[in-house]
Amino acid sequence: MANALSAPSTDREPLPDCDLCPRLADFRKTNQEKFPGYFNAPAPSFGPAKAKLLIVGLAPGLHGANQTGRPFTGDYAGDLLYATLAKFGFSNGKYAGVANDGLTLKQTMITNAVRCVPPQNKPTGPEIRTCRPFLINQIDAMKNLRAILCLGRISHDSTLATLGVKAKDAPFGHGARHEVKGRSFALFDSYHCSRYNTNTRRLTPEMFEDVFAAIKDHIG
Repeated sequence: MANALSAPSTDREPLPDCDLCPRLADFRKTNQEKFPGYFNAPAPSFGPAKAKLLIVGLAPGLHGANQTGRPFTGDYAGDLLYATLAKFGFSNGKYAGVANDGLTLKQTMITNAVRCVPPQNKPTGPEIRTCRPFLINQIDAMKNLRAILCLGRISHDSTLATLGVKAKDAPFGHGARHEVKGRSFALFDSYHCSRYNTNTRRLTPEMFEDVFAAIKDHIG
């Protein structure tokens, strides 16, 4: 099924036992023992291959995608993200915080700059770079892509590096839009939809919706 969790591969998705980042592999093994019922593997991308919008997060949450196996599923960030996707017509079905809730995405794929859960939700620079080829290959395979939404500065910076764009040419800013030379898509930025950002009002639902309204207007 086109909207099922992507099958692991060596070009767009890490293998379930990926050991390219020793620290993350060790952390994953620890969590396999501590939380044996969790997914505890690199979280694959979610959404149809013909998507026009790619949403790039930072990394799976320990009790979110690392538990459920689906990006932004099972934690607060997913509550806001999937509610907003539904409001703007980018999904079918009802989000219930589990991977088998029947939810499907329309014109949208969700992935992460780093596919394995990192300790304290903080991947290192080398880990981000090591995982980057999967993002590069994912973007290159999306022939209908019209927009990329980066959730947070780290996602933004990794995506710029993926696209070969210099940071000075596309500075991060909530609500920012950047044209990418030689590409058929634009790059959009948002603060990450984490509980911390929403609790501190750095990001409000209205601010988040404004970004999606701009994206929807762009892709048609």
